[in-house]
Amino acid sequence: MIKGIQMGYLKDFRTLISSRDYPAFLRLWEEYCESDELDADEVITLFKEAKKSEFADPFGRYVDKIFPLWELAPESADKHEVFRLIIDLETNNQDALRQKVFEYLKNRYGTQKLFNDKIKLIGLRNKESFQGAVSGFELLNHMEKGNFVFHAGGWGVGEIMDVSFLREDLSLEFDYVSGRKDISFENAFKTLTPIPKDHFLAMRFGAADLLEEQAKKNPVEVIRILLRDLGPKSAAEIKDELADLVIPEKEWAKWWQSTRAKIKKDTLIQSPEDLKDLFVLRKNAVSHEERLQAMLESDPTPTDLIPMVYNFLRDFPEILKNSTFKEKLQDKLREALTHPELPESQIVQIYFLLEDMNVEKNSHVIQDIIKNAKSFENLVQAVDILSFKKRILMLARKSKSEWKELFLSLLFSVSQNPVRDYLITELISAGESPELNKKLEDLMIYPGRHPELFLWYFQKIMSTPNIPFSDKEGKNRFFEGFFVLLNNLENTSTHKDMIKKMHGLLTGGRYAIVREIMQGASLTAVQEFLLLATKCHSLEDHDIKILHSLAEVVHPSLAKTNSKKNAGPEESIIWTTDAGYKKIKDRMQQIATVETVENAREIEVARGHGDLRENAEFKSALEKRSRLQSELKQLSDQVKCARVLTQADITTDQVGVGTIVDCKNKEGKLISYTILGPWDADPDLFILSFQSKLAQTMQGLKVGDKFQFQNEEFTVVAIESYL
Repeated sequence: MIKGIQMGYLKDFRTLISSRDYPAFLRLWEEYCESDELDADEVITLFKEAKKSEFADPFGRYVDKIFPLWELAPESADKHEVFRLIIDLETNNQDALRQKVFEYLKNRYGTQKLFNDKIKLIGLRNKESFQGAVSGFELLNHMEKGNFVFHAGGWGVGEIMDVSFLREDLSLEFDYVSGRKDISFENAFKTLTPIPKDHFLAMRFGAADLLEEQAKKNPVEVIRILLRDLGPKSAAEIKDELADLVIPEKEWAKWWQSTRAKIKKDTLIQSPEDLKDLFVLRKNAVSHEERLQAMLESDPTPTDLIPMVYNFLRDFPEILKNSTFKEKLQDKLREALTHPELPESQIVQIYFLLEDMNVEKNSHVIQDIIKNAKSFENLVQAVDILSFKKRILMLARKSKSEWKELFLSLLFSVSQNPVRDYLITELISAGESPELNKKLEDLMIYPGRHPELFLWYFQKIMSTPNIPFSDKEGKNRFFEGFFVLLNNLENTSTHKDMIKKMHGLLTGGRYAIVREIMQGASLTAVQEFLLLATKCHSLEDHDIKILHSLAEVVHPSLAKTNSKKNAGPEESIIWTTDAGYKKIKDRMQQIATVETVENAREIEVARGHGDLRENAEFKSALEKRSRLQSELKQLSDQVKCARVLTQADITTDQVGVGTIVDCKNKEGKLISYTILGPWDADPDLFILSFQSKLAQTMQGLKVGDKFQFQNEEFTVVAIESYL
């Protein structure tokens, strides 16, 4: 017996919708209508997806072919939903179908006081189109004071404040628009969807305090309700629905961390492996043993098996109480050990898992692997599970005489901060180490070589006393490196998250780190901090002003030198070429006349896509508008300070804006730098912004002068005009 749209059918329907192959879609629909049993869930899914596709109108002429199959299904809420969606889609407007809809509604609602009035309003009395008649009738049933609806045009959730069947309109208060709004029944049929009072959106709109209380008492139940009513959601989307609206923003991180741990143990919610994937509410609970058993039956490779088993043992240790299942798990791990060409890193991890299951002790085997590994560093790096990395390191600490050299090398190659913490702790506890100090000093001088490691150690010295460079001088030097690194990262397109993190670190706690470092720092050191900060374009004027204010508290003499009055007009000039100026003006024109207009259209289109499940397009379009407005304002402010270079602005007597500088290092290698404005800078072509650290270092030098940059000495051998 064929049962409705089996998963293969649904998959094929989706493929045909995606490929816009309507003839094949219709042939598949006719084939399905000849099946023997209705699977309402799958049909509902198909109808909802077809309704949003370009097939909706033509498919509406054939959607009622499902009725013979529909008649065979037992009465249920899902059967009613199928009927409702059929009438939402139908486009024939035939009298026979009109009569069928009338009889259906009469059987369900015929005893209602206003039944005949509602039948007329939805178009079943005249020769009007009755598409959506069932949905319209149910919306009329829902029109009672205190009930909730969702507005498809972007107004959000609304509460019904008044209804008049005489005037054929209703009055509502909405989530995203101010004041009461009056909507005719005709427009209501097009834009409003009923929301039950126990629906997540209705609860959030009408009883946010009670929902917050419930979210704190039983957070998993609230997540279930959210997923039930809004569909599968990612962690970011869940935050959009709850943060600040239900859970205060300042409490979100702590609340979500606790809730996430509980969700992972819930048998009704399917948690994603990747943070960007979706949380899904299952129809039926699935035990942890069943989930793991299903995964094991898929015959995973050792690469997949190891983290799978580890995560289950960590999150659900109670599964080991089932002795039969425990034995199956052990057998699966032992079987994995027989896998051909299994790497040492995976062998070690499997033995760790068997030990954690209290099955057998394999310390001698693991010790032999660690002792005889061709490359200990490669072995550690190849182990994916963090706790297993540390276990290997702890065993090596006890058994390898050269552990210090190994740990020092690993410190600069591992990427996990907890492993770095262990390595540095062990290295420091072993006593004074010139090798470690030299490595850390190189890190401080060349932060761009290991940016993540630099940032980790900078935070380390700010919070941990009695480690290398945690004294006042060390913190000062690392703080200089912090600004050098920030400036370096700004010239790349691959470290946006790290730049954001560094900015947060700098400004956090009302600039707590800045206050601590500047306190007691010499005047020369503070001046260097301020100079380096001005090279970092991700720091806003507000940040720079605060840095200057904090510096003036420590060294009041800076107040005069830092005042705008004495700074001179040159401080604010943005030098540029004709090409650079045109590029920025073209960009402003593009934003103002093309992208802003396109974005306005996107916002209007997105308004029309709103439904009960999500309106992500609308949110994205609004965020894009904000970005465009911000960029346009920033460029407009900069253009006011722009000055196009002319030959009169350039002198070849010394290095300055508009010059080409030829330099030689000690080995005689010639390097040419062109110094222009930030709009013309291109490091790949050795074109520097005059605001960059290297350009500032060369500023004012003459032919024959020497200078040092990043511990290398250069000599200026020629200066020419760019123009």
